[in-house]
Amino acid sequence: MSVREGSLEAPTRHPLDWKNPAFYEPEKLFAEMERVFDICHGCRRCVSLCGSFPTLFDLVDESPTLEVDGVPKEMYWKVVDQCYLCDVCYMTKCPYVPPHPWNVDFPHLMLRAKAVKFASGKVAFRDKLLASTDGLGTLATIPIVTQVTNALNKSGAARALMESTLGVDKTAWVPEYATAKFRPNVARSAGFAVKDGQRTPGKVAIFSTCYINYNEPGIGHDLTKLLAHNEIPYVIAEKEACCGMPKLELGDLEAVAAGKAKNIPALAKLAREGYAILTPIPSCTLMFKQELPLMFPDDPDVSAVQAAMFDPFEYLVARQKDGLLRTDFKTPLGKVSYHIPCHSRVQNVGQKTREALEMVPGTTVNTVERCSGHSGTWGCKKEFHQMAMKIGRPVFRQMAEPQPDWISSDCQLGGRHIEQGMGDTLGKAQLKHPITLLRMAYGLPE
Repeated sequence: MSVREGSLEAPTRHPLDWKNPAFYEPEKLFAEMERVFDICHGCRRCVSLCGSFPTLFDLVDESPTLEVDGVPKEMYWKVVDQCYLCDVCYMTKCPYVPPHPWNVDFPHLMLRAKAVKFASGKVAFRDKLLASTDGLGTLATIPIVTQVTNALNKSGAARALMESTLGVDKTAWVPEYATAKFRPNVARSAGFAVKDGQRTPGKVAIFSTCYINYNEPGIGHDLTKLLAHNEIPYVIAEKEACCGMPKLELGDLEAVAAGKAKNIPALAKLAREGYAILTPIPSCTLMFKQELPLMFPDDPDVSAVQAAMFDPFEYLVARQKDGLLRTDFKTPLGKVSYHIPCHSRVQNVGQKTREALEMVPGTTVNTVERCSGHSGTWGCKKEFHQMAMKIGRPVFRQMAEPQPDWISSDCQLGGRHIEQGMGDTLGKAQLKHPITLLRMAYGLPE
C-alpha cells in the first residue's frame, strides 16, 4: 500500500459495481469496511461532519485493542445507520479519495452496506414506506385524503401514535400535501423564440420532483414564472417518477433502476432535442448528475441526461453570464440568511444561488455552508431526530445571527428543518425558497 500522504488532485469517482454478485457478499463488504475504517481512524479529519465518524471513533476508542481490529463486525452497522449519503466527506474533506491509491469512497461504501442490508431483508417497513414518495404522494393528494392526512399530521395524538407504530418522531417536521398537484396545473409556456447562449440552451424542460409535485407546487409555479419573465420557453417532462434518491438512501438499488427506466427515456429525448433540464430540488439534480451515471456508466441515455441537467440557479447565473437574463428587479429582499444544502455543495457548481440573490439591489446574503441535519427521511425517524437537531444547531445559530428578513435553502425540506430548529430565534424572518425570493424580487405576482 502506498504511504503517500493525502492528495492535492481533484477527486474522481469509480462506477458503482452494484451488478457484481461480490458486491453483496457480507464477508467482502466487512473486509472493505475494516480497511476503510482503519484509514478513517488514522485520519479523523471528518469527525465534525455527521454521526458516522464520531460513532466509528468511539467504537475504536472503546475497543480492547484501541484499533479497528478490536471492533466487532456487527457494530459496523451503527456507523452505517448514521450515514445519510450527503457525500460531503468525499467531496470536501477526505484526502484519500481516488485518484489517491488508498481509494477511499466512504459514502459509496456505506451505500454498499445499505444495499447488502436491504438485500438481506433487514430493512424495516417504516423505512420502505417513507422512501415510497410517489406512492405516498399519489394517495395523499386524493382530495379527501389530503385533508385527513394534513389534519392527522397536525394532531398531537395522531403524531404520538405514528411515533409508536411507525417510528416517525412526533416532534419532527413532516410535509403537508397540496390540494392541487403541480404537474396537472402548470401554466403552458408562451411561444417565446429560443435564444441559445454560449453556456446555456435557450429552452428548458422541468423535472418537477415528488416534493414540488405533491407538497409545495408553488415553488414549481414560481420557477415557470421566472422562465416566462426571461422569455425562456419551457415544457414539463412527459413522464416522471421519483428520481430514486430515497430508494438509493435505503439501499434499494433495484428500485432505483426501475425509476431510471421510467424517467431516462423521456428525459434523454428532451436532452437530445436541446433542452436544459432543471430540477428544483438539489437531491434530484444530484441523482441525475452523479448517482445514476455512476450506476449506469455505459448507458448513453443516462450520459445525455447528465450533460443536460442543471440546478436552476446554475442555469440562471449562466444565463446572466450569456447576457440573456433580465435584471429588472423591483423589490429589494433585505437581509437573507441562505443555507447551501449538502447535495448542492457536492455538485461543484459554486454558490450560484447566492450569486443570483445578490443580483437584486438592496439585498445582502448571509451564506451558511454546513449540513442542516435534515437529511431526507433520516432526520424524521425517532431514533435519529435528536441527532438531526444536534447536527443542525450551528446552522440554526448562524442563520439567526444577522436577524434576517428571510431564511432560505435550495432544499426546502432542509429549510423547514432549519425553520423548526431556529424556534424563537427565527424572529421576524420567514422561510421562502430561493426561487420564490427571486420571483418576489422581480415583482411577479403569486
